[in-house]
Amino acid sequence: MTSKGQLSDSELLKLTLAGSEEALSILYCRRQHNIYQFALQMSGSPEISEDVTQEVFMVLVRQGGTFDETRGSLNSFLLGIARNLVRRKMNREQFYVSLDGDTDDLRIPDECHQSRNLTDELARDETIELVRKAVLSLPARYREVVVLCDLQEMTYLEAASVLNCAVGTVRSRLHRARTLLLEKLRPISEGGSAEATLRSARCVA
Repeated sequence: MTSKGQLSDSELLKLTLAGSEEALSILYCRRQHNIYQFALQMSGSPEISEDVTQEVFMVLVRQGGTFDETRGSLNSFLLGIARNLVRRKMNREQFYVSLDGDTDDLRIPDECHQSRNLTDELARDETIELVRKAVLSLPARYREVVVLCDLQEMTYLEAASVLNCAVGTVRSRLHRARTLLLEKLRPISEGGSAEATLRSARCVA
């Protein structure tokens, strides 16, 4: 007998809509990290990200019957819900990302800790912070494709499913987004591409 943990997302959704709390719990454990990461990379706010993650599954319980497996994966469906919720919250709360940030955790520690490894780690942390700020400063339509394709590592087709647009639109927006990022990240991306820089700082969230 197959355990629920081995079922596909679609099968778990069917059980969830039939009233199975266990199936919903498994789905939550399986997909909540991606949803939280997406919301955080889009908003820069842990509070908004936590709220969105919870609300996505509340919406799923109410509207899961609208999911169409022929149009994309359940993961894409959930990220599509998250995208709408993030935008709504940021608009409603007039939320603006601070690009100044709190840099206390980037300060060089005292001399007894200044080993090469720690210096390298601090340099990487600083790169990640710069990438995070650059991504957050992009207009939403460009930030979305960078988060989905470069940070979440989704295919163009999967991203198009989340954004409910054509694959060509994803490609053109991503090209423009990477051009904008290259300008913002030029000091740390000399000789490379924005895509490579993002790849080196994948844990931007």
